[in-house]
Formats: sequence, structure tokens, C-alpha cells
Amino acid sequence: MDEIRLVMPDESYREQIWEYRARFMETKEDSGGCGSLLDCDTFEEWLSQTLAMSDPATCPEGFVPADCYLAVRNADNRLVGMIDMRHHIDHPVLGTWGGHIGYSVHPDERRKGYATRMLEMDLENARRLGISRVLVTCSEGNTASEKTILKNGGVYENSVPVEDRMVKRFWIEL
Repeated sequence: MDEIRLVMPDESYREQIWEYRARFMETKEDSGGCGSLLDCDTFEEWLSQTLAMSDPATCPEGFVPADCYLAVRNADNRLVGMIDMRHHIDHPVLGTWGGHIGYSVHPDERRKGYATRMLEMDLENARRLGISRVLVTCSEGNTASEKTILKNGGVYENSVPVEDRMVKRFWIEL
């Protein structure tokens, strides 16, 4: 796996972020770790919402503050994934099945170890926020995500029903 870094989204990644969105729209997959990327009509709308979420003073009511990071490959500055770090999970959805961290890897960049490294790096962000126990979840049957969580120290707690699926809950002690 090539080395990656986590960076805050900005205008310089506009084309890559919108291409990332298009790939998820094509595959009709959940783009976890991207905030409202699939719901926004423009890059500007998405970036504005993402930046507002990161500040407790501007985070919309009913949401919790969250930092969105782009996982960028060092060798070619290519966007390979996105990951969110929610500042807390004192929220009915996040505390039950959403968790502290959500992530996705570009469909063309999977099975290269990026998700494992992204989660490892985002756990450092959790430490900086003072979080000592992190909830990370995945849908039952999402073997790749489950392996990513386990490689980062996840301990299975239980599964909970969410709409038409079951979601597995894992805790990572920091």
C-alpha cells in the first residue's frame, strides 16, 4: 500500500471529490465518511456543510460536530477515501449504530489496505479529542469493513437492527 495522509477538504480537491461522488452514485453504494456528499447538488454546498459540521458553534441542530478528512495518496495526491470523526456519540443514531467514525474507500482503490490505515490515523484524531473509547460499526456481511475494524483493535459488542439490515457494533479502546 502506498502511504496516505489525512487532510481537511478544500477547493484544491474539488474535481477529485466530485469524481468520488460520481463513482458512488454509479455504484449506488453508501458513501460512509462523506457527510452529505450524495445529497448535495454542488461541491460548494457540500464543502460549506462539511466545514459547518466541524465547528460546534456552526454545527446544525440535531447533529454532532464532526471532522471530515480526505485520505490522499502521497505519491500522486489522489483521493482514495474519506473518513469522519464525530466528536461524540451523544445522539440516538450515533450512540446506537452510527458510531464515532464513518469511512469509505474509492471503489477503484479498494483491497489495498487504505481503510485500515485511514481508521488507524483517525483513531489518533480521536485521542486528540480526548475520546478514550471509540464506537465503530459496519453492516453484517461487510467483511472488508469488519476486518478493518478488527485490525485496529475493535472488539465486537453486539448487533442491532437498522431498517432492513443488522449492524455490528465494535469498541476500540484507546
